[in-house]
Amino acid sequence: MPGDAAIPDFAINRFTPFRLSVLSNRMTRAVARVYMKRFKLSAPEWRTMAVLGLLGAMTANGVVEHTAMDKVRVSRTVTRLLRTGHITRRTDPLDRRRAILELTPKGVGVYRQIVPRALAVEAEILQDLTEAERAAFETAIGKLEGRVATIALDALV
Repeated sequence: MPGDAAIPDFAINRFTPFRLSVLSNRMTRAVARVYMKRFKLSAPEWRTMAVLGLLGAMTANGVVEHTAMDKVRVSRTVTRLLRTGHITRRTDPLDRRRAILELTPKGVGVYRQIVPRALAVEAEILQDLTEAERAAFETAIGKLEGRVATIALDALV
């Protein structure tokens, strides 16, 4: 508790994972205004469509890997996107146990409408950063992503 010498100083508002989470949530909400009202998509639905739009057809596990969403969320998201006609699911001819997800023409159309709007929101969010700060930010994010992917987080607990 406060003043306990056995516990190191800790301020949640300066704890990097907490700050990044709050920032991510706020940024996601800002971008969500682009696709929620007009296109009736949730954040997980847009993330799934964005990955499929950028990288092309892939399995649900591929979506999990590229979005860091859990399997249950991806499964529910895929079900909704199938129901709304934004994606298709077909059996992989090389491995009939796997299903391949792909944007439909409707999904591609929505993707193409959202991307420029999402990029505009991103530009607005980043407008106070200089070019040097943006480059440093990109470098820092890349290093953090690489580090988190390689360290054995389980060993720390």
